[in-house]
Amino acid sequence: MNPLALFAGLTGFLAVALGAFGAHGLDGQFSAEAHDWWETATFYALTHAVAALALSLNDLAPLRRAGWAFVFGAVLFGGSLYVMALGAPRWFGMITPLGGLSFLAGWALVIITALRKR
Repeated sequence: MNPLALFAGLTGFLAVALGAFGAHGLDGQFSAEAHDWWETATFYALTHAVAALALSLNDLAPLRRAGWAFVFGAVLFGGSLYVMALGAPRWFGMITPLGGLSFLAGWALVIITALRKR
């Protein structure tokens, strides 16, 4: 079993399911700001799930760590935006940048690995 592929798949599945739920199940129940949070969370979770899945197919440890950073970032970044959209206190917004930093760390690992493999 490939745990990174599993979690990338779960992240992608949840991003699609939550995106559809927000678009159809919660349609008209969001403020414009909450709707934007929901869409942003879905977009970032889905794109990073795909990137993590691609990296799960590689044997280079730094790239696999980048994939885990993407999954972790999707949970923190997307999760905090989803719960705020559903009415959680705004202090959850302090978690969002940690997810963004995790995304950036993952991309930095991709860049560093690419430069080292020249």
